[in-house]
Formats: sequence, structure tokens, C-alpha cells
Amino acid sequence: MSDCTGSVRVRGKGWLYGVGLLCSGPVMAACSVVSTVPASFGSISSMTVRTAAQTSSTTNAGLSCTSALISLLVSTDHFYATVTSTKTGMVGPTGDVIGYTLYGTNSTSYPITRGTQFDFGGSGGIAQILGLIAGPGAKTVPLYVSSITGSNVAAGLYTETLNIAWSWNYCSGIGLGGICLGRDIGSGTGSLTVSMNVTNDCQITAPNVSFGSAPVVSGFTAVTGQTINIACTKGSAYTVGLSDGQNPVSVGGRRRMMSGANYLAYDLFKSAGTTRWGSVGAARRASSSAEVNPGNGLGTGSQVYNYNARIYTDQPTPPAGTYVDNVVLDVGF
Repeated sequence: MSDCTGSVRVRGKGWLYGVGLLCSGPVMAACSVVSTVPASFGSISSMTVRTAAQTSSTTNAGLSCTSALISLLVSTDHFYATVTSTKTGMVGPTGDVIGYTLYGTNSTSYPITRGTQFDFGGSGGIAQILGLIAGPGAKTVPLYVSSITGSNVAAGLYTETLNIAWSWNYCSGIGLGGICLGRDIGSGTGSLTVSMNVTNDCQITAPNVSFGSAPVVSGFTAVTGQTINIACTKGSAYTVGLSDGQNPVSVGGRRRMMSGANYLAYDLFKSAGTTRWGSVGAARRASSSAEVNPGNGLGTGSQVYNYNARIYTDQPTPPAGTYVDNVVLDVGF
């Protein structure tokens, strides 16, 4: 606010008269380009990135305006933003790209097209909703981002730097009778970083194993042709382990099913062989050893691991009952 005060002293015979003088001008708004606040999606698993849109925002996309004695913008008032980049989305360490859409509000009704001027102003525009130049204090313009589904990408940090060219032209002060006392006209360019940290993840399909029924341990046949399907993050090298179950033998490490206080020893073996599949060191299986699609994770495709299960026949036949065990499958990156 601009203002001036003063006094005029008038002398007459025997008297001293004081006349106050007060003048005031309008409060004038002013916009400027300032440093932005990055927009981060945070850490998201690769599977979620591919299947579900993620949202984020920045509270400050680079335009800051001080307040004015004005409550309504008109159709001739404009706050333009033009977003450009040398990339087409957030780029990760292996060159994979995650696309996303920019929005002027937290509604998908206001998408921002790259390289095209987007107007936050005008009568009833977003700037009006934000109270950009009305009310106390300086205000900044937010931007909203939403990722595009379908991206099959490797784990890592994904970033993009956007250039935002701002241009504004609006009535920055209103006088008596609604007369515009001046316009704030300016422009400037800022940069905004958008990022997402993609983490490793897997989808696992592991059917149960059933040995059926038999009167004695020698009557149980091996369960063959069992498979575990694992779809892990694109490019990820990993290992797969199977725990010793809930009732392992303390010496020798055999797995055991349990019924009441009785046990039935069994085990799970890699592929079609007799090498026990465990959870530690060489007992684990590497992704490079998968029977189908060996190597690093594919992201959208499964790798298949064969195994077989057998009940040990060198044990006494336990009492009749339903014997059960639970084995935990873990994937390590």
C-alpha cells in the first residue's frame, strides 16, 4: 500500500490552526518467477507402477503473486504456463520411461499439454479459485501429476526436469468505481523436477502340495511336475528360497508335517532331482536357473521353477491322521 501523511500549520492572530493531509493509493499486486518445489511420487513398487495410476503434486510450480485489493479476475487477465522438456517422461537408470500427465488442479478436467500455453487466469479460472492475487500474503501456483499405467520398468530412481515458461498480464490494482489503476505484465522461466523411486517387487503363484493318502509311508508316491511361477521386476536378478517349514528336524534339516504330536517327514527338491530346495546359500534357486525364462526378471512375464516333493520312506509309519506343514517362499534381490 502506498500512502502519505502530513500536516499544515496555519498561524493567525492569537490562534494556531492544524489541518491534516492524508492521501492513499491502491495496493498493487506483483507476480514473479520463484524457485519451484519438486513433485515426488515417492517409492512405488514396479508392479503398482504398471497397474495403477499414482498421483503427486507440487505446491509451487514457479509463479508467486502478492495480494491486491481485487477479488475478481476478468477475461482479460491471464496467467499462462507453457511446459516443455527434452524427455517424454521420467527416465530411469536403464533408459526406461514412465509417462505421466500434468493437471492444473487436482481434477482431471484440466490437463496440461506439453508445449501448449495453459491459462490459469481469466474470469472463473483456476487463479480465481486459488485466490492468487486476493487475500493476505503471497500465493504460489500448484501443479498436479498422475502417472500413466502400463509402464514395465526396471527398479531405480526416475526423474524428469520440466521447463515452465510463465507469462502474465492482469489488472493489479482497482480504484474507485472499479477502474483498473495498472496492469502487472511480466514473464519468466523456471524448472520443476518430477521424480519416482521404483522398487523391486514380485507376483508369486505357488499351488499347494498334496501327497494324498496311504496306509504306510512306503505307499506314498512322489509328487512331480510341481511348478512355482514368479513374475519379478524387469531386469532384476534374484534368488528364491523355501523355508524349512514349521517342524523341521533339528539335525539333518528334514521338513516334517504334523498331526497332533506326531510327525511325517518329507522334503521339497529342485527341478526333478534330489537336491533339497532350501532358504540359505546354495540351497536357494537363482533366477538364472528357472526352467522357463531363465535370467533376470521380465516384469510382465513369469519365470517357472519346477520342483518335486517326496515323503521319506526310511521313517516309521506314524499314526493315522491329517498331516500338515506350511513352507514360506521368499524372494531375495
